[in-house]
Amino acid sequence: MNKRIISTPDAPAAIGTYSQAVRAGNTVYLSGQIGLDPASMKMVDGIDAQIHQVFRNLAAVATAAGGSLADVVKLNVFLTDLAHFPKVSEIMAQYFVEPYPARAAVGVAALPRSALVEADAVMVLG
Repeated sequence: MNKRIISTPDAPAAIGTYSQAVRAGNTVYLSGQIGLDPASMKMVDGIDAQIHQVFRNLAAVATAAGGSLADVVKLNVFLTDLAHFPKVSEIMAQYFVEPYPARAAVGVAALPRSALVEADAVMVLG
């Protein structure tokens, strides 16, 4: 299997033992992104800003892998408060177009750096 690590300075650097993404054949596995600003590595303030930053970070990694959010086939969203789920859907519509990827939303007790939202994705190219 041909495996390639994807990395870009346009998304936050990995803060642990993982890669921003891994491409295996035509499939790209994008690691979870939280609302970190890639330039400052500081969390943006508020749920709306964090959701936007998560999608911008995922888009940057997707671009570095040779694709875009339009190539995402599966999206997993993790929220510390499921009451924010409608806001995720509203903001997600600004970054994704139909046909939308498959998606899961999971309520969690906590996320790294006290983030309110995290999302990872699977993308298929070509």
